[in-house]
Amino acid sequence: MSQQKSVAGSGAPRPQLWRDALAAVLAGLAAMVVTAALGLWAAGATGLPGGAFPAVVAAVVVMAAGGSVGLSGDAGAIAETSASLTVMPLSVTLAGALAIAAGFLRPLRHRAVAGTRELAGRAARPAALWVLVLIGLSALARHSFTVPVEDPTGGVIGDVLDDSPEVGFEVDIPSTLVFGLLWLVGVLTLALLVSRRAPLPARLVRFQEPVRPAAHAMVVLLLWYVALGLVVGLVVVVTRGHPAETAAVILLGLPNLVWLALTLGLGASWEGKVDGPFGLPMPQALDSVLRTPENAPLNLRALADYDGRVWWLVAVAGVALLAAAFLMAVRSPARVRPWQHAVHMAVALTLTVLTVCLVARISAHYGLSLLGIGDLGGGLGGEVALRPRLWAALGVAVAWGLVTGFIGGLLASRVRRRGEVEPSAR
Repeated sequence: MSQQKSVAGSGAPRPQLWRDALAAVLAGLAAMVVTAALGLWAAGATGLPGGAFPAVVAAVVVMAAGGSVGLSGDAGAIAETSASLTVMPLSVTLAGALAIAAGFLRPLRHRAVAGTRELAGRAARPAALWVLVLIGLSALARHSFTVPVEDPTGGVIGDVLDDSPEVGFEVDIPSTLVFGLLWLVGVLTLALLVSRRAPLPARLVRFQEPVRPAAHAMVVLLLWYVALGLVVGLVVVVTRGHPAETAAVILLGLPNLVWLALTLGLGASWEGKVDGPFGLPMPQALDSVLRTPENAPLNLRALADYDGRVWWLVAVAGVALLAAAFLMAVRSPARVRPWQHAVHMAVALTLTVLTVCLVARISAHYGLSLLGIGDLGGGLGGEVALRPRLWAALGVAVAWGLVTGFIGGLLASRVRRRGEVEPSAR
């Protein structure tokens, strides 16, 4: 059989399917690399020693795709360094996800229904290419740095250590391939759920009415918060300066901040600490709350002690959720009742908050010890941690979803929607 013949049920020849997959993967990779490189450039990473900039860019892209980058240290025979880092640069993640989703959906935009085998084949091809991309990035994302140490002993520590302490990073390839593929599958699945034009297998078409409007509303909600954060960032640049630092935050971690603000506006609580010279790219109020030697609660009440304007986060969250609920209801068939909208909104918002809690957590530590005693890192040792109080966050998401979903359904009942018939046409 000629290679140009169509795959059974796919409607496209095999070479075209591979070209579509390659275009989607390359678009996502380019978006992530450019975003990461610009963000690191704005943060001053081009000055890293030993030509480390390409390796750091690759490591950031790997972390943004759900991969795992391990840190290691070497401080001689009787000393040791300890380092760990767990964080997702969500600006890079979002850029790649949007590009890959657009490339994946583009060939399907004129289709009404697609078979399960076809969709699986279309997803398997970018997945295979993505594995190759992750392997290539993993090979590039490794480097080591020499760390200067403040020596309070007048040179004794320097004589004991074999060399200057080093800390390096490299990718954990097995876990990166597993979580990187899960990330890609999640992106492609969400793309199919969100897009109204994307085809579904015939047996799943009946599920699109309760799922697609809610999924679309949640994606719009998250993107709206990112757009609002971008506007705030530009205002900060105009009013307070610091363009390079602000650009670095926008290009690397803007969703980390604004989606955290979304959960705080809902009434969720986080906890964490900032110990040492390291810090998070965050407003001063957040840094002040978390800069403690022990874990401190992070919620609106704690933030209000430093800046009373944080209570506006509640109003912003309320307006945004009502708009999302109204959008969900308008995109739903007219026969869906307000209480059903409430249930759909509660489920969708709970899953959204769960996702934010999982991807926005941060854990970072660096220290140097001699014979396992003390932290000799001087001004370099420190720890940064931020994690959600998960069950409480999910509880408030359910409550907000039920209330705003019901109100959104009532508001949408005054708007002519899909599936509604004019009285004169009956």
